[in-house]
Amino acid sequence: MSDMSDISGDPISGVWSRESDFLPVIHSGAFADVGLRTSMEDVYVCVDDFVCDYGLNNIADGPNAFYGVFDGHGGKHAADFAGRNLLQYIIKNEDFPRAIEKVVSSAFLQTDAAFAKACSLDAALASGTTALAAIIMGRSLIVANAGDCRAVLCRRGRAIEMSRDHKAICTKERKRIEASGGNVSDGYLNGQLNVARALGDWHIEGMKGREGGPLSAEPELMSKDLTEEDEFLILGCDGIWDVFTSQNAVDFARRRLQEHNDPVMCCKDLVDEALKRKSGDNLAAVVVCFQPDRPPNLVAPRPRVHRSFSAEGLREIQSYLNS
Repeated sequence: MSDMSDISGDPISGVWSRESDFLPVIHSGAFADVGLRTSMEDVYVCVDDFVCDYGLNNIADGPNAFYGVFDGHGGKHAADFAGRNLLQYIIKNEDFPRAIEKVVSSAFLQTDAAFAKACSLDAALASGTTALAAIIMGRSLIVANAGDCRAVLCRRGRAIEMSRDHKAICTKERKRIEASGGNVSDGYLNGQLNVARALGDWHIEGMKGREGGPLSAEPELMSKDLTEEDEFLILGCDGIWDVFTSQNAVDFARRRLQEHNDPVMCCKDLVDEALKRKSGDNLAAVVVCFQPDRPPNLVAPRPRVHRSFSAEGLREIQSYLNS
């Protein structure tokens, strides 16, 4: 699922891809709700300009943004920790921004290892979290995912999934789990977690160890070069996707953005609709718009084939009407 082949150019000297002059104009929003749960374990992060916020130098012109959704389980500590630290590990890596795929993957693993150390000092922190992150540099979009949150790109009204849900029942994940000494029972990893990848969970026996384990913190990466047809990106926790298909969420969000062009309101609309559809989980959504204007109305192409009745067909219809 990893595809970094369409990222080209030198990110320090200019825009990553030389194929287009398009640069997204970013405005974003987020919203979360505890839903039907008794406690809130979801965390989101929105950084529209990390170059400015962190005082970075020698980074490409154009947008430099970071977004994340972290869906905690067994407590909120792991989600909070990942939300605070993942971007830090990315931008402080000496290979950033050149080797972005390597840097992002390393940041996930560094965050996981750092949280393990924190838990060894304070057992009360023990918990886990899925992690979904999107980085926009110039016109390049890179999405990294470990768990069952999901990112979906809207390209002229069409949903393009930018992540794969890491459920324990997925064939690819099941094979990796079993090769690592774990098992899948009733859809749960070692009978305990329904996700196959996550940060944290070091306290659960048989999940992780120094030599690895069935629960992986390594993310899968996908990338796209953004074009004029790309309108927005949705990042959501699994509580959103329990009641929305990817295309359904894009259609819903697109209609809302056509009404008000406000990504914050759009996120609230998504969460409110998920509640109406009886989602039983915490809910968190991030919407990142790439255009300053509202999504345009889509005009259906005129059919190329012109159909007409034959003379015989018309006579049959006339005979039927007369009778």
